[in-house]
Amino acid sequence: MNTEELVEVVLPGKVEPEGLQIRHGAVPAPGPGQVVIRMEATGVSFAEQQMRRGRYYDQPPFPFVPGYDLVGTVMTTGEGVRSDLAGTRVAALVKVGGWASHVLVDAADVVPVPEGIDAAEAETLVVNGITAWQMLHRKARVRAGQTVVVHGANGGVGSVLVQLARAAGAHVIGTASPCHHDALRARGVVPVDYRAHDLAARIRELAPRDGVHAVFDHVGGRGIVDSWRLLAPGGTLVSYGSAATRDAEGSKQWPVLKLLGRVWLWNALPNRRRAYFFNVWAGRALARNRFRSRLRADLTQVFAALQRGEVTAQIAARLPLAEAADALRLAESGTVAGKVVLNP
Repeated sequence: MNTEELVEVVLPGKVEPEGLQIRHGAVPAPGPGQVVIRMEATGVSFAEQQMRRGRYYDQPPFPFVPGYDLVGTVMTTGEGVRSDLAGTRVAALVKVGGWASHVLVDAADVVPVPEGIDAAEAETLVVNGITAWQMLHRKARVRAGQTVVVHGANGGVGSVLVQLARAAGAHVIGTASPCHHDALRARGVVPVDYRAHDLAARIRELAPRDGVHAVFDHVGGRGIVDSWRLLAPGGTLVSYGSAATRDAEGSKQWPVLKLLGRVWLWNALPNRRRAYFFNVWAGRALARNRFRSRLRADLTQVFAALQRGEVTAQIAARLPLAEAADALRLAESGTVAGKVVLNP
């Protein structure tokens, strides 16, 4: 007889972190094609920080259980799912629902975690690793000897991105606050204070004369124009967020629509440069099987890079699921490097 209980964190509306609620219930049963994952690690990403403000551009209506990704062990399998999947450690990208002790997921969406990788380490590389890998290799197609700029080089995605770029043989200029500069130098990154008076000019001093091959920008806002101007002919700008508008009021869609408009305009110009607004979910609605196979292939590559030592999992802190409010506060403080991980 299963005596386990479902524990989940609920985001009831636009609240301060302390407004998160803990809910108890029965562990769900898997339907056809589904598995129930006993969560071992989930985390706090920028998405949850936006969601609690009602600022994530396609979040579900309140109330809901946040949690963009998770790692855990398959507990039970539904009809049509290989029974030997039970007992295996897997990772899943879910967008919402990860902040729970047990999570219902389509079996086709889980990716095996190689033996020897700790659950919390793997968790830091799910959404962050897939995002970094796809931006670097599928969008910008960075090669050895090229120079790239990574804004927020100490953040969840940024810290993975700089390591993957260095592993690919690229020169990396990374923006971050000065307290993170020594750690970035140790990774072979040339750091720049993101609060520098003329940030773009400072980066240009460090970049090749004709510009850089790629800029990865999660900040958005007015600074995105500077990122575009840093590109060399043939270069690529990858925008993947709008952190500059995190605390803004008004429409949550407008900052993204504005970025998309700029990207469309820049790509329409005959300037030999490309711009993308990266969304990890792009293509899922139209070609779900292709989306799943690509995600599985890319996350498998990221886990392999971890095993080779090309990427180290950066865990900022580990807190129990019941302390999700403290975890959210810590992640939003800007004082930590890497990812804040929640354990059951």
